[in-house]
Amino acid sequence: MIPVRVEGLLREFAEAGVLTAADVHVALRLARLGGEQRETVLLAAALAVRGVRAGSVCVELATVAESVVPDEDAPPVDLVWPQDWTALTDSPVVAVGADAPWRPLRLVDGLLYLDRYWQQEQLVRRELDERAARPAPPVDLTALPALFDGAAPDLQRLATAVVAGRWVSVITGGPGTGKTHTVARLLKVLLDQPGPRPRIALAAPTGKAAARLQESVLEQAAAVGLPLDLTASTLHRLLGWRPDSRSRFRHDATNRLPFDVVVVDESSMVSLTMMARLLEALRPTTRLVLVGDPDQLTPVDAGAVLSDLVHRPAPPDAAATVPAEAADDGADLDDEARRQLRNGVVRLRVSQRYGPAIAGLAEAVRTGDADRVLDLLDTGEGLALDAGTGAVEERIGTVAGEMRAAAERGDAAECLALLGRHRLLCAHRHGPFGISAWNDRIGRLTGAMPGEWAPGLPLLVTANDHENELWNGDTGVVVRTPDGVRAAFLRGTGPDLVPLSRLSAVGPAHALTVHRSQGSQFEEVAVLLPPASSPLLTRELLYTAVTRARRRVRVVGSAESVRAAVGRQVVRASGLRRASGPDRGSGGNT
Repeated sequence: MIPVRVEGLLREFAEAGVLTAADVHVALRLARLGGEQRETVLLAAALAVRGVRAGSVCVELATVAESVVPDEDAPPVDLVWPQDWTALTDSPVVAVGADAPWRPLRLVDGLLYLDRYWQQEQLVRRELDERAARPAPPVDLTALPALFDGAAPDLQRLATAVVAGRWVSVITGGPGTGKTHTVARLLKVLLDQPGPRPRIALAAPTGKAAARLQESVLEQAAAVGLPLDLTASTLHRLLGWRPDSRSRFRHDATNRLPFDVVVVDESSMVSLTMMARLLEALRPTTRLVLVGDPDQLTPVDAGAVLSDLVHRPAPPDAAATVPAEAADDGADLDDEARRQLRNGVVRLRVSQRYGPAIAGLAEAVRTGDADRVLDLLDTGEGLALDAGTGAVEERIGTVAGEMRAAAERGDAAECLALLGRHRLLCAHRHGPFGISAWNDRIGRLTGAMPGEWAPGLPLLVTANDHENELWNGDTGVVVRTPDGVRAAFLRGTGPDLVPLSRLSAVGPAHALTVHRSQGSQFEEVAVLLPPASSPLLTRELLYTAVTRARRRVRVVGSAESVRAAVGRQVVRASGLRRASGPDRGSGGNT
């Protein structure tokens, strides 16, 4: 939709699908604050708004023309991008430099921010730098070798040793590489230190991820010797959700969290705003441990903080120190791993979830090797690339038939087991390649009427349901019972049956978006790729999708779409990856 009575550059870029009506209206509102009318300033403001909407923290003006992808439905238009942005340096709505007084936009070293996001980025940078400069916390690692029964798999012992001796650290790696296994042993090391027992908080961005983190840690509690009272919560609940604000919490810089150790799982899903709120709420002597996979899809909101921290240059005086207790584990670190080690980042490399074929495919996607990806899809065991949907429909029909039969006879446990057998993953929500169309299509394959909640229907919880203790992202299945039709969800070691009338935010889950599938795993995965022109088709999306599988991956789409996905990385502009931040006091004309 083109805003009414908008002309000039704003109209041209809106018609080309670069800007939405919301981008334009916010830019005009900001401009009216200072009486700004110059077209390049208005366009820059709209691009800054668009950048946040697309997940970036800022806009890099020198490269914005190459990084912006127009809307896929917009007709092709040859846009003439401004080459001179110097009008921003004397605009009444732009603060130029880090120390300039507040204005709604801020230009620093060629990066244009909405000032709110500049302030949040600076808070995160300042907290990280101050914690990195503080003397390392004392830690006794003499018991470390016994926790891993000799040789630790991959770099888990190294990660434990490094993280125990830092105020802020990152344990990263793909699915099944033992990140939570390492966290459990880290907690044991910290709990066994002299002095009072440290107060520990486990958290994650979503209720589902928090429940999974708590379950995973407690599964290892007996073997490691952890207390059984460890619980996990969402970050919102940890910080103290406030009904009067979407971005402020009860715990902040004036009311710190009462914990000595905070572990955040699935950190790749944490936005810049949430990371800023968390860091300002931590006491200076609190250890923060971020756990996640930076190669997965980034948060829905602005920022990709985990990825920024993994790739951020280390301080020049930081040493890539390998603790003596883990010296053998660090012997084969390459230059990149040693650079990350200087920032307290340890990447675990060997997955126990899947075999060498899927592991090779995931690594080829992660490193951008499209030729290798296509070769593996053609020859790898358990891997396939199909141009049509026939084989996927047949497989879905087989599993759905087994699910419906088990549901009709009331075997909830079997239904829940079948939920992990096979899943169709899509990039889009709507359209011919989206989950809406495919959930309807699969429903017809199983003989269900449109809108019918028939036995065997997989369900996806789409919002936290505290009354039923269901979390956004949980999956269940409709089953027939002597008391009527119920929804079965896994609780501990068995199913919990919930009347359908008590469910409010649920939908069919024959097909899931790749975003929704994060944190889940299935025996087999089918990945439906849209045309190569889709802006949602990215390396991170394909990597996330294929790493949901344990045994088989079937990619449905063209070789062109595969190449487009592998070659297109999510680009989220941010100043955090710069060595010391944008040059303070410099306007940075571009």
